[in-house]
Amino acid sequence: MELPVSDPPPAKDAAPPSHSCPHCDAEMVHKIAQLLLPGLATACVDATAGNLFSGPSYVAVDLRKEMVEYLTQRSQTYLAESIIHPDDADLDRNPTEGKPDDPADIVSDLMEDFASSKRTIFGRVSGWLLSDTREDKIDDFGQEMEMNRFWPIDRRESVSEILLRNLDFKNEFHCRMKFDTEKALAEHKNGCEFRPAECDSEGCTAKFCAAHRERHYAACPYRVVACEQGCPESLVRREMDRHCITVCPMRMVNCPFFPVGCQSAFPACGLARHCTEFLRSHLLCVLPLVHKPEGLSTEEMERRAQLLEEQAQGELSEALDVRSLTFAIKEQEAEIRN
Repeated sequence: MELPVSDPPPAKDAAPPSHSCPHCDAEMVHKIAQLLLPGLATACVDATAGNLFSGPSYVAVDLRKEMVEYLTQRSQTYLAESIIHPDDADLDRNPTEGKPDDPADIVSDLMEDFASSKRTIFGRVSGWLLSDTREDKIDDFGQEMEMNRFWPIDRRESVSEILLRNLDFKNEFHCRMKFDTEKALAEHKNGCEFRPAECDSEGCTAKFCAAHRERHYAACPYRVVACEQGCPESLVRREMDRHCITVCPMRMVNCPFFPVGCQSAFPACGLARHCTEFLRSHLLCVLPLVHKPEGLSTEEMERRAQLLEEQAQGELSEALDVRSLTFAIKEQEAEIRN
């Protein structure tokens, strides 16, 4: 059965006064709107579980209308319900303590209450609620509604704005300012901290309120930032991990002589300096390999390392790994013998 595309009736909530600021945190509005479609899909699937003659699409229109009305009514009375009917009998305790105060979390809980009220007897007495089949059907029906634009995101955001205003007790996500004249309201809206804002980073489509601009910039994956490890490179944040691990000259690396005894670690750009400063140490690590058949004493190794360092420090310090230093030692010792 094809899903109907009719829109739900407007939520029964009084429109803001003509001189009330309409701005809400766009990010939170979108977050709540994203919860509505999965919540509706859950209610529709559970309401028709075990029914051989109808599926979720048969009840979608009616349940959408009912869910919007339910959420609107519950959001209007949520705070009062928490105070009048606290879960804890201790009257000295804050009645809202332990309850979510994030509007999105509250909406999620309310939708769960709504969906549970629609469960059939089959869903309540069987293992349906914990089955993978149920989760698959909810996901599939949610995707079907999304593809058919059964409840477009802009329509859901209209509902979520109302829910946000009702549930944002701390005024963290919407503006409650009211003005006597339209002129005063217009002047306020231009500087309202909840006015809509967009990221100016190339490729980023995020929307948020002006007050959260810096918070968004601090985490935006498309923001161009300086390398976290202190190299001169600037790059978009989402490429930072790859840069720091693979190509950053300031990434920490083990000494290439680690397998033969050097335990040093340093920024990759410091390899040449390290090999120059620790040439004697590297010589003492490699000489036993070069003269292994001879079984030279420690004192003899020290003497040869000192001689090599005095005779060809420049050439030897350019050897940046075990293989190249081994070759350089053999070459220098051959010249010394000759």
